[in-house]
Amino acid sequence: MDVAITQWINSFAGQNPLFDPIMIAITKVGVPFIVLMVVLQWWSREDRQHVRHVAICAGLAFLLGLAINQGVLLFIHRVRPYDAGISHLLIAKSADWSFPSDHATASMSVAMTFALQKLPRRTLAFFAMAILVCLSRVYVGTHYLSDVLGGAATGIVAAIAVRLLYREDSKLDRFATSIL
Repeated sequence: MDVAITQWINSFAGQNPLFDPIMIAITKVGVPFIVLMVVLQWWSREDRQHVRHVAICAGLAFLLGLAINQGVLLFIHRVRPYDAGISHLLIAKSADWSFPSDHATASMSVAMTFALQKLPRRTLAFFAMAILVCLSRVYVGTHYLSDVLGGAATGIVAAIAVRLLYREDSKLDRFATSIL
């Protein structure tokens, strides 16, 4: 089923000269754009201390999620779908293994962080961006659907871990959120 869904999503690649560049752009600049949006939260006018806390948590979850992925890659060596003849690749080949998707981990860790901190409008925006990034990775042919689902799960776990370990209004948090 994973292969069938991956092929179905990727089957649209190369079919629309307008849609392909959009999906390629999302896959290339989606995560940096999400990072930029988190950084810009630092200067929020509403509930500044809490939003700054969330921005720090998002950064920590982002880093933790990617660190977890590096550990997973030591044990799981899944061939990319384009190397297996499953997908049509629209971007340059990647040098690492397919599972889990770092893009999905990074984007979903941020979205989940905002969800756990009860910032509904921001949560919706970050989840929309994360879903687009995840979809784009399958569309451009660089990941299986299960790769992005695995990456998303890693991002969610990282966000939950940071939520449990990094407390708002702790001495460290008060110091960090007072910068600038």
